[in-house]
Amino acid sequence: MTSEVSLFVNPVAGRGRGAQGARAAAEVLCAAGFSVRMLVGKDADDALSLAHKAVDEGTGALIAVGGDGMASLALQAVACTGTPLGMVAVGTGNDFARATGLPVLDPAAAGRVVAEALKEDRTRPLDLGRVGGRWFGSVLASGLDSRVNDRGNRMRWPKGKLRYDLAVLAEVAALRAFDYRLTLDGGEPMELRATLVAVGNGPSYGGGMRICAAASMEDGLFDVAVVGACSRTELLRAFPRIYRGTHLDHPLVTLHRAQSVTLEAPGVTGYADGEPLGPLPLTAESYPAAVRLLTSVS
Repeated sequence: MTSEVSLFVNPVAGRGRGAQGARAAAEVLCAAGFSVRMLVGKDADDALSLAHKAVDEGTGALIAVGGDGMASLALQAVACTGTPLGMVAVGTGNDFARATGLPVLDPAAAGRVVAEALKEDRTRPLDLGRVGGRWFGSVLASGLDSRVNDRGNRMRWPKGKLRYDLAVLAEVAALRAFDYRLTLDGGEPMELRATLVAVGNGPSYGGGMRICAAASMEDGLFDVAVVGACSRTELLRAFPRIYRGTHLDHPLVTLHRAQSVTLEAPGVTGYADGEPLGPLPLTAESYPAAVRLLTSVS
């Protein structure tokens, strides 16, 4: 066990909870005998450069402090390196932490999980998705959900999860379906008209929307949820079920499983873990056991 660990911090995550969470987690880790180095970049590119440098220099763990955006950035540095990943979830959505059973909005508890896991050399191997050169841990969104991300990113008010909820309402008001070509594991392409197609390494996005509720992060496969073309009324009636994951048996929803997924649709941008990937077509590949997560569950 290397006693030096790196806290990879977004200080403004969760409207300032990132900085507070970093201090609380650092206190726990120092009390447990670890030497803590803080990594705070000037921007995302600088932060990722610092994370890569820490991994290359042999840090005992890279511990992301923030929300899903920070978790996603950390994955780019630790995937397939053997360096364990810790998570102090103090952001707005925190889908990655929830999906893996880690503490949410409790940085001291998250710090204890990391410290105990490091001392016991206890990690959980998790699959990751990859599109081009970018890794993702939760969900690749395309269609209505990616348009919600587009709109939410352009909004300056309100802050936090409410901004995402308002973006959902705005996009539902402008609802349209898209003509997709979906190819699974190199098979025969499927032509379909859909409101959205979500590729889930994990079960949820958007702060608890369980769009791929049955997805496992340990089976080497994506869950691919296709929500067919529908009216605003149908979508609004079904929408609350997404938070419970009970929408999967709705007639509008079709579920597939595959190791490789190619999405094609004109005018649609792909997002993974809430970060833009670019316009379709995109191909996602599942990589088994690509990251070692420090966890309270063996």
